[in-house]
Amino acid sequence: MTDTRLTGKRALVVGGSTGIGRGIADAWAAAGAHVVIGSRSAPVGPGAELLHWRLLDLTEPERARARLEEIATDGLDLTCFSSIYYGARRAYFADVAEQEWRTQLDINVSGLWMTLAAALPSLRAARPGLFVGVSSEVVYNAGPGRSGYTATKAAAKALLDSVGQEEDSTAVRIVQVLPAGMVDSPGIRRRRPPDFDYSSYMKPSDFARLATELAVTAGAGHHGDSLVVDADGDWWSATDRVPVSQSRSVRT
Repeated sequence: MTDTRLTGKRALVVGGSTGIGRGIADAWAAAGAHVVIGSRSAPVGPGAELLHWRLLDLTEPERARARLEEIATDGLDLTCFSSIYYGARRAYFADVAEQEWRTQLDINVSGLWMTLAAALPSLRAARPGLFVGVSSEVVYNAGPGRSGYTATKAAAKALLDSVGQEEDSTAVRIVQVLPAGMVDSPGIRRRRPPDFDYSSYMKPSDFARLATELAVTAGAGHHGDSLVVDADGDWWSATDRVPVSQSRSVRT
């Protein structure tokens, strides 16, 4: 049976060609939404034919701002920000180049700011619109070897928490989602050895059930919350239980 619960809804997923963003984009498209992906690479594989790709590079702010505003002009009911720049690998602060830190800021924080600025007017007009931010356990569990990633993800969470308190929840609802464990994605695979076993890792599709429910209900009952998703697709609020840390020692 075809799911048509989101038919007529327009969605934007920034950073939705792979990873958790792709899992959310696929779920929204499968339920009938018109989903635009803004990313540096086009989505490929099963389900890509349902997605509408627009080139978006958050390290080029003037072009990115114009592209985001262009997409929002057609109206948005749903927006997800999932873009992330982790860095080349886990490394101690002293071993990380300043340029890596600046790229983390450009994508993880400034990219979110630009997306909010472009999308919020359209989401308010949808009454209620939904903004989903993809967060991480690092905002609750600082650890060695990922200081820049942790700092920028914490800043992104704080930005969304603050904007959520500013917005009228009858017009816009802001919800953050994050995985309970590591997620198998191209970014992760670039940082793992060729023979690494991913059988214990979550999949982007684990977010499909929550993503669909949030979209159908426009986040009713979850405005301002951070929801942790596990490998079964179940979820809970981070205010009830903080996710387990994925920190580990850094090999030298």
